[in-house]
Formats: sequence, C-alpha cells, structure tokens
Amino acid sequence: MADPYHNNIYHQGDGDSYGTYGQGGPDGYGYQTDYPPQEEDAASDVTEGHDEDDQMYEGEYQGIPHPDEAKTARRAARAKARTVADAVSDQEELAEQYEDIMEDCGHGRFQWTLFVVLGLALMADSVECFVVALVLPSAEKDMCLSHAEKGMLGLIVFLGMMFGAFIWGGLADKVGRRKCLIIVLAMNCISAFFSSFAQGYGFFLFFRLFSGFGIGGSVPIVYSYFSEFLQMDKRGEHLSWLCMFWMMGGIYASFTAWGIIPRYGWGFSMGTEFQFHSWRVFVLVCALPAIAAFIGIMFMPESPRFLLENAKHDEAWMILKQVHDTNWRAKGQPERVFTVTHIKTPKTQEDEFIEIQTATGTAFQRWVVRTLTLTKLVIKNIVSLFGRDLRLATLLMAIIWFTMAFSYYGLSVWFPDMIKHLQHEEYESKVKVFHRERVEKFSFNFSLENQVHKEGEYINDKFLDIEMKSVKFEDSLFVECYFENVRSTDTLFENCTIRNTLFYDTDLYEEKFIDCTLENVTFLHNKKGCHLDYEEENDVLVYMVSFLGSLAVLPGNIISALFMDKIGRIKIIGGSMLISAGCTFFLFLSFSQAAIIAWQCLFYGVSVAAWNGIQVITVELYPASKRATAFGVLNAICKLAAILGSSIFASFIGITKVIPILLSFGALVGGGVLALKLPETREKVLL
Repeated sequence: MADPYHNNIYHQGDGDSYGTYGQGGPDGYGYQTDYPPQEEDAASDVTEGHDEDDQMYEGEYQGIPHPDEAKTARRAARAKARTVADAVSDQEELAEQYEDIMEDCGHGRFQWTLFVVLGLALMADSVECFVVALVLPSAEKDMCLSHAEKGMLGLIVFLGMMFGAFIWGGLADKVGRRKCLIIVLAMNCISAFFSSFAQGYGFFLFFRLFSGFGIGGSVPIVYSYFSEFLQMDKRGEHLSWLCMFWMMGGIYASFTAWGIIPRYGWGFSMGTEFQFHSWRVFVLVCALPAIAAFIGIMFMPESPRFLLENAKHDEAWMILKQVHDTNWRAKGQPERVFTVTHIKTPKTQEDEFIEIQTATGTAFQRWVVRTLTLTKLVIKNIVSLFGRDLRLATLLMAIIWFTMAFSYYGLSVWFPDMIKHLQHEEYESKVKVFHRERVEKFSFNFSLENQVHKEGEYINDKFLDIEMKSVKFEDSLFVECYFENVRSTDTLFENCTIRNTLFYDTDLYEEKFIDCTLENVTFLHNKKGCHLDYEEENDVLVYMVSFLGSLAVLPGNIISALFMDKIGRIKIIGGSMLISAGCTFFLFLSFSQAAIIAWQCLFYGVSVAAWNGIQVITVELYPASKRATAFGVLNAICKLAAILGSSIFASFIGITKVIPILLSFGALVGGGVLALKLPETREKVLL
C-alpha cells in the first residue's frame, strides 16, 4: 500500500532549491548540519569584525548551559525516547519534527505580535460576558423590561457562546484557525453595532445572541492557534500570560461603563421613537477590542501546524521561514538561515474527496456538496473525541470544565445579586409608614420615596411634577384629586377607592392599580415607555464590584504563569480548585456588602489559576487535527454549566445562602480531585 506521506522539493526561481526532502541529518530529520557556504566577502554587516573563536557565552563562568546546548540536549532526549519506543507513529514523528522546527525558529517578535493580536480577541470575549450585566440597569428602564426579560437577556449571550464554541471550534480544525477567527470577530463587530441601535427588546436580544455566537468561537481558536507557534518549554507560561487579556477585558468593560453610561448627555434622540442613550454608546465602545483584533489578524498567517495536517506543506514551510526570519532579525542575527529541508506531511484523502465532488455542477450545487461534506467531517471529528484513545481524557476534562464553570459563573451571579439584596433589605428597613392620614386641598410638589400609606384619605388634592419611587398606597381613598406630570418607579395602588380623579401626563397605568375601585377616573396623555434616572439607576458600586473582581485575578494570573511549567498543570488545576472550594466557606461570613466584595476577590484570585491550567492542558491533550474541536466542545460544556449555575444560584437569593455555597463547594472538590487523575503534559510535544 502506498505511503500517504511523501517527500517534496521546494523550488525557487530558475532551478535553485531550498533543499531536497529525504536527505536529513543523523536524527532522521531534514536539517542541514551546517549553514550553506557563503563567499568570504559576503559576510553580514552584523558579523563583520567579529571573530567567532573569541566569542564566549556570558553564563559560562556560572556554569549555566548555553541555550543551544540545552536545545541539543532536549532533542537528544527525545531522540533517545524514540529509539526506546517499540514504534513511533507518523503523527508522533511529525510532532517531534515540528517541535524541533519551532525551537529553531525561537521565541521572539513574531510570537509577541501574535500574542497581542490574539489577546485582543480574547479580551473581546471577556467584554462580551460583561456587557449585558453592566448595561442592564439602564437598558431595563429604556426598553421597559420585565423580570423574565432581564433574565433571558442575561442568559442569551451564554447561549450564543455555547453554540458558537461548539460550531466554530469544529470548523477551525477543517477550515483553518485564521479564517474562522476572522469570521467570528467580524460577526461580533457587526452584531455590536446593530444591537446598539436596536430599539426593541426582540431585536436587541437577537443581535446579542448573534454576537455571542460569533465571539464564543474565539476562545477555542485563540488557544489552539497560539499554542501551535510555541515551543514546548515556553507553552505553559505564555498561554497563561495570554489569559491575562481576559482580566483586561473585564477591567476595560468596567472602566468604560463607569465613564460612559452615567453621562446622559452623550446620547441623542430622533423624536420619541428613536432614543440613543449613553448606554448604547458603551455597547459600541465595547466592540473596539474585537475591531482591533480583526484588523491585526488580517496581517497574521495561518497556523503552519494546521497546514501540515492538511498536506499544505509549501504554505507551511513559507510561514515557518517567516517566523524564523522575523525572530532572528529582531534579535540582531539576520544571517541565521532557516535550515529545514524536510517536513513529513500527510496527504489527506478527505481533501481529495472534496475536490472531486466539487469539481462539477453549478455553483450552488458545489456549495451544497462542500457544506454537507464539511459538516460530516466536523461531526466525525467530534465523535472521534469519544474514541478509545481519547474517551477517558474527554470525560475527565468535560467534568472538570463543567464543575469549574458551574461554581465560578454561579458565584459570579450570586455575588452582585447578594449585594443588591443587602441593599434592598437596608432600603426597606428605612421605609416610612403613614397610618390613616387625612390630607385635604393640598398640593404635593415634592417627591415621595420609600413610603407606605395605609388607610389614608386624600380629598381634592393635587400631585404636580413629582416623582414617586417605591411608594405604596393601601386601602386608601382618593376623591376629586388631580395628578399631572408624575413619574413613578415601583409604585402601586392596592385595594384603593378612587373617585372623580384625573391622571394627566403620568406613567400611572391601570396595571398599577391592584384590586382598586375606579369611579369616574380619566387617564389622558399617559407617558409612553420607561424613564431613565441616571443619578439613581447607575450606582457606582455596580462598576466597582466588576472592576475589583477583574483586578483580583492579577496575582493568580502571574503566579500561574510563572509556575505553570515548573510545577505542572495538574498540580495547578487540582490545588487551585481545592483551595477555591475552601474559600467558599468564608461566604458564610458574608453579612455585609464589604465582606461579600472581599470574598469575591479572594475567590476570583484563587480560581483563576485553575482556569489557566485547564485551558493549557486542554490544548496539550489533543492532537492538532482535533485540538480546536475538543476545545470547542469543552468550552460549550462550560457555557452550559454557566447557564445552569447562574440560574440555580440566582433562585436562592433572599432565601438561603447555604445551598449555593454547598453546591459550589461540592463541585469544586469533585473537579479538583478528578483533575489530579489527568496525565501531566508539560514535557509533552504537541501531537
């Protein structure tokens, strides 16, 4: 049977070749042992005047091995492991060779440029998680949202992210990391623009769902993409540093919300039908990270590892050469030559099958065939995650992702909701109660707030140009009263009798009169819509809690990045989850707003290390042909857990704190113990 791997010769110009495949060095790989010979007078300006024999590595006296010696030792160790093994698969051979190539390319300007671009994409995902929570206090007034509608708006983004991660992760392994990332970022930018102008709840909900579907695919693509440009000894640390952009996204969203949303004058209106308040400006500004990432990724190449897996060896070789030359020029060594001459790559029959099927027919028929074939390949790739070789790893990772997300996102909702609950309890404790008051021929020209009026009588009174906030009239009588230009929030009339009364230009609808008797009552020119009060609705505490929660992960990010390659992924994940479980018991001491904020910061700071470890090991456990697919499936499970956790935890607000605490504790302990059963991957090349 023909070997599906074959050799190739790269030609350039008039017959000159980059190197002939199959003529490798002693280790079996196609590296030239020496740089190509140069003419004596063709030396680089950088090396002119330097005597190589006189050069000495500055760490030689301290006994520190030269980086080239360390690299040679690592290659020798891997070569020895290959000789000990009974058989080395083609996939493992390609992985070993690719690791050697990345070591030759080094870590430098190219990786740092890609780091910033992909970090902005990750930052866009983080911002998307914060947008709805930060605009909801204003949006609910602007669009007259009910409690159920607010809950749906909060969950719809995670629903979109769940499907986005699942679909785009699978497509990234078949279509390409770069191409899919460009599409998802474009979807996020377009959706953010249209959602900021959407006036109705339905359109706003749809565009936020579409935005979540787009940006949800960025996470599995970003980590898979970046990992394939990193050598083994840099991978854990630099993937952890990449996670810091998620923290920066939270800080960016909190600061911009604090600076924009309370500025009522930043909006504009066109009549009464089109209102563009400042919270909509904030939604637009939140698209800036995605726009910047979209522009940056246009200048970055496709992952060469993806290209090699899909038998596009010419393109992969050129990109690897670009990485090599970019890094060594930036380090002041432009004379370094990319010496790779042989890359063993598979020729996939799937690509040939697609090409044959799409070679004939109309454009629409070719599109249908290509789409159906691609769908089958993606589904086949997803099913393969549960094959014999990967079943246990996938099951363990699914449980760990689920338990971590269930606790983290559940508590992320529980913390601010508990603060609001404590605020509400404190507010209700200051309510003023008036019993059997009789007011006759009086003009109320001052606002009423946090009051309960029971069995009162109001005869021939006027309520003019006032605001009513949290006011309730019970068993009261209104006779020949006049209400004009009244705005209300949480105001009700319950079991009241109202006679010969006029309501003019108010927002007191008949729905606010519960079990009331209305006799000769007239409503004229009622106010339409809801009304924003930026001084009252935009509490600084909302933004401060979000900002502090995001900033609290900084120490955990730094520690996990510095120790990820030193103590290993498993200890980072297991230790962080178990310590986070212990931190949840401090929540029993959360009797004040300050205490809740403190425990929130502690929990976030500890748990972020587990998140970083989970994302790193997810990349390393799966081969390149399934990497983004597996990450997408697991990230979709994460978003499902986020939906369940936030819904369940929120339902116990004001009832009990015991159940949410025990649920989060149990989930974190279970996930942390299982994490210790995972294989360590810090010294494993990417398959």
